[in-house]
Amino acid sequence: QVQLVESGGGSVQPGGSLRLSCAASRTAFNINSMGWYRQAPGKQRELVARITSGGSTNYADSVKGRFSISMDNAKNTVYVQMNSLKPEDTAVYYCNVRMGLRGSIEYWGQGTQVTVSS
Repeated sequence: QVQLVESGGGSVQPGGSLRLSCAASRTAFNINSMGWYRQAPGKQRELVARITSGGSTNYADSVKGRFSISMDNAKNTVYVQMNSLKPEDTAVYYCNVRMGLRGSIEYWGQGTQVTVSS
């Protein structure tokens, strides 16, 4: 089985920054992409940012220009640098990995809380 260990969440004031990290266990192989999703109370889970093993990235419109995703293939680790944080960024952030044939196998982390408030 694959385990994802998330870190870097916490509380920050509006305009502040956080960096989230997610390390996949060495049992993860043939990784197609890794990414971050978030879910706020009463809202649907949404894609924040995703990066393929080849380096292609995709961002939610709401975070473009503020968030930056990167991946260290050797360490099976994905990062997202979050700048200019807003209260509406408050959510539980979940790491996700897709692997196997056509990226058809999917795993999720337990989630890490990000709170942006004054």
